[in-house]
This record gives sequence, C-alpha cells and structure tokens, in this order.
Amino acid sequence: MALPAASAEFDVVFDACDVDLVRDGQLLLDQVSVTIRAGEHWALLGPNGAGKSTLLQIMATYAYPTRGHADVLGHRLGRVNVFTLRPRIGHVSPHHRVDPQRTVGDVVLTGVTGTIQLVQQRQVSAAEQARAAALTELMGLAGRADAPWQVLSQGERSRALIARALMAQPQLLLLDEPAAGLDVAGREQLLASVDDLRRREPGLATVLVTHHLEELPASTTHALLLRGGRVLASGSAGDVLTSELASACFGHRVAIHRYGSRWAAVSVQ
Repeated sequence: MALPAASAEFDVVFDACDVDLVRDGQLLLDQVSVTIRAGEHWALLGPNGAGKSTLLQIMATYAYPTRGHADVLGHRLGRVNVFTLRPRIGHVSPHHRVDPQRTVGDVVLTGVTGTIQLVQQRQVSAAEQARAAALTELMGLAGRADAPWQVLSQGERSRALIARALMAQPQLLLLDEPAAGLDVAGREQLLASVDDLRRREPGLATVLVTHHLEELPASTTHALLLRGGRVLASGSAGDVLTSELASACFGHRVAIHRYGSRWAAVSVQ
C-alpha cells in the first residue's frame, strides 16, 4: 500500500546556533551548531556522556538551550508553543512505555494522538486504519499486527515504534539508539526498513543516535561527532566518518572501513 509523502513545508527542519545547555551546574552542550535540512539523514555519534541524547532532546522540544538558540521546523524554541510542533516530530526512544497486552496495531495507532494508550471513545477513522496498516507493512510487520507487545522480539518492537512515530506524518524523525540490544539479524532487518522508509518519503529528515558505526543505515547522508558536549566534526558522512576523526571522537585508535554503503570500525593496536 502506498504512503503519502511527508510534507516538506520547511527546507531547514532544525537549526542550532552556538547552543549551550547547562543542567545542575554542568555544561552538557558547549557551543553546538548544526543545520539539518529536509531529506537529510544524520548520524549523531559519540562516546557515553558526549551529549547525544541531550541534543536529541532539544530537537524533540523537550529541552531548551541555556545560551544560543535553536529553531525547530521554522520556530524558535522559547518563543513557540512546543505542543504545536511535537506532532510533526517523530521521536523513537528505547524508554517508551507500552502496555504489554497491546497489539502492534494498537501501538501504531497511538501515534495518531501521541498518547501511550488508545484514547477511549475516540473513533479511529478508515484513513488512520489504512495508514497504520501501510506503516506496519513498511516496517516489515504485516504479519504481526495482532501480536501482543509482550511476545515481540526487541527488533520488532523497535520497528513498531518507528511505525507509530510516522502516523502523524512528521517532518523530522528522531531515532535514539534504535538498534540497541538487537542481534545481527534484528539489526539488519531494522536498518533495511529504515532505508526503505527513507526511499519512500524523500522529504523526511532523520537523525539517528548510536555508538556504533555498524548500526548506520546505508542511506545515511550526514554525520555529527560529539565529544565532551562539543562538535568535533559535522558534515557529509563521507567527510566526517574517517579513521582520524572517529579516533579523536572516541578517544581510541580505530580504522574506519566502508563495505558498499555501510561503515565498520576496527580497533587499531
């Protein structure tokens, strides 16, 4: 079933300029600047504590810069009602709470209202049902729509949450370590689904957070390396994902190899 393309109302979907974020007296982000445009697919990488999740929270409108400014979908954070923006931002987090008795189909449909549960006494429209079915199929779960959450593999749960995030036809999709805890087969199925999604919705911008280059989809176009809350490198994936820059980012000598359109990092002794 064909999906309608995501709206590309804004060419620049996220723009941060000299952003600092201080929390409990600690500087978590330090002079961070990055611009993300419609149709771009960013990898956000760095060691533990680098500030990846903090930057993602700003993109999702759940955190605000202490200094500097950030524009999301053409609106300055601090000057806009974020509740009007959030339906246009898909946010997939491993910490999302789901009733274990809910089916895949139910979970995907909660993306219409952005709630944890289905809203009681709300009638689901035929168009919403059709979109949920199409997204479930797109993420490789067509045969699992009636399966309860508690019997799903971690990979199936990750793909179901992405389908849920797409229900509102967002312009920006944020993926916070979607391959964490997956085995090789689960990871590859997830990445294939993400690549397929990006082909079908060319106007959609995405940001994927990970520690591991092996978890980057082949469709990744740009990369940002964070270390100690600062941007070490930012730009096209081919320019940023190099052995020299990755070694500096993670504080350990690694060699970056390309296998077709995918990346892998190997420790260098």
